[in-house]
Amino acid sequence: MATLVEIDSPEDPRLADYRDLRDVELRKSLEAAEGLFLAEGEKVVRRAAEAGFSARSFLMAPRWLDGLADVLDASDAPCYVVSEALAEQVTGFHVHRGALASLARRPLPTVESVLDGARSVLVLEDVVDHTNVGAIFRCAAGLGFDAVLLAPRCADPLYRRSIKVAMGTVFSVPWTRLPDWHDALPALDAAGFTTVALTLAEDSVELEEAVTGLDKVALVLGSEGHGLSKHWEQAASRRANIPMHAGVDSLNVAAAAAVACYVTARR
Repeated sequence: MATLVEIDSPEDPRLADYRDLRDVELRKSLEAAEGLFLAEGEKVVRRAAEAGFSARSFLMAPRWLDGLADVLDASDAPCYVVSEALAEQVTGFHVHRGALASLARRPLPTVESVLDGARSVLVLEDVVDHTNVGAIFRCAAGLGFDAVLLAPRCADPLYRRSIKVAMGTVFSVPWTRLPDWHDALPALDAAGFTTVALTLAEDSVELEEAVTGLDKVALVLGSEGHGLSKHWEQAASRRANIPMHAGVDSLNVAAAAAVACYVTARR
């Protein structure tokens, strides 16, 4: 059972995991160095616990203790009980969902283990916005995709903002980072997947045509600004587009992922 510890000073060193959450670069370096990530909100904290992640500690306003009582009962980590005003002082923003948890990261699984049994996979190249990464994970979970693979420079799915936008689905969708960016797509083809790059390339065809009849598909999406690199665009087995109207050439990457997942899931 978690020990409840009331804290009334924002300078208390026990709150170090929760400081300056609005400073993205500081948080990235801290979380990597300490091997932790944060979950925000009752639903997300609960999903992290249900996924088996070990809590380092919890930070909660008193009114959230009852709602997460079962999670606290199952943990030996301390729960720091603070006022909502103090929580805002420590984190740098209004914690309107009332509850935070600091959890230990796990070693990333191998690509082979993530792909084991998968038929529908998303592959992300240099998607650097945490909100987009979280939204894409939510699309993958909601539309029946089996796994997500990330190029080395993609944003962290376990960053607080990614987890929040994903509604905790980063805990249920298998994912890992690709150790070899250059030959990642040929390796997927060799593993039995047809890699389909979402691109405006001249030889791209409509997505529905590209995925119809395929067994194992890996949809490949590129960065928010320039889309896929030329290398990945050409390395994919097929190139596909989402037909647009009214002079609009493309969608935001998260919106494109939603459409692409839906079309591919119906193949």
